[in-house]
Amino acid sequence: MKTLNGKVALVTGSARGLGKAIAERFAALGADIVINYSRDKASADEVISNIQAMGVSVIAVKADVSQTTEIEHLFNEAKSKFGKIDIVVANAGVELVDVPVTEFTEQQYDRLFGINTKGAFFTLQQAAKHIADGGRIINIASSTTLFPFEGVGLYGGSKTAPKYLVEVLAKEIGHRGVTVNSIIPYAVDNAGIFTDPNEPSIKWLIEANPMKRLAHVEDVANVAEFFASELASFVNGQHLLVNGGASH
Repeated sequence: MKTLNGKVALVTGSARGLGKAIAERFAALGADIVINYSRDKASADEVISNIQAMGVSVIAVKADVSQTTEIEHLFNEAKSKFGKIDIVVANAGVELVDVPVTEFTEQQYDRLFGINTKGAFFTLQQAAKHIADGGRIINIASSTTLFPFEGVGLYGGSKTAPKYLVEVLAKEIGHRGVTVNSIIPYAVDNAGIFTDPNEPSIKWLIEANPMKRLAHVEDVANVAEFFASELASFVNGQHLLVNGGASH
């Protein structure tokens, strides 16, 4: 069913991985799409081709979410092309694991907090300013924010603050019929840094999970579809864990 017919969805960091899967899922449901990328134009072009084949409209906007002026440009381009924005997914992010607190650098801090925290904060801010009444805002968080373990202090820390902002924003704009929620995925297969199944850390994550696998991009896209739909019209300020029942 084309449950998102007539909607316009903007997904940051959507040239690859989770963002790509979510953008293509929304397109399959009938939404027009705004793709965002920071460097990889070839991958963005591939996503555009996939989405055009679904019979909806799509544009790609180059924007680095660590720069507020570029986030503003992204939203202005979306509004200029489509006249409105109904769904925003704050997905763009970078990962860093296996780095103890005693070893991470200021440069690593600036990069992760610049993209994962500042980028998400100002994406959510622009979403609140531009999204149509009755719209949907979705933040992509991380299970490391709920289950701290060695080596993820910097990454998990950078993903924690936007979850708090989700709850505040849900209260501030809920009167407009806009919902604001987070998806909290487990490590996702073939997304971010989790691309080599022979990596010891990936083997450990698989073995430690009750379902004996990593998350798939489709698992996260399924929840994004729910949050973007009318089925979630009274679900607001929530964080949905998608981790197969893992306790870490």
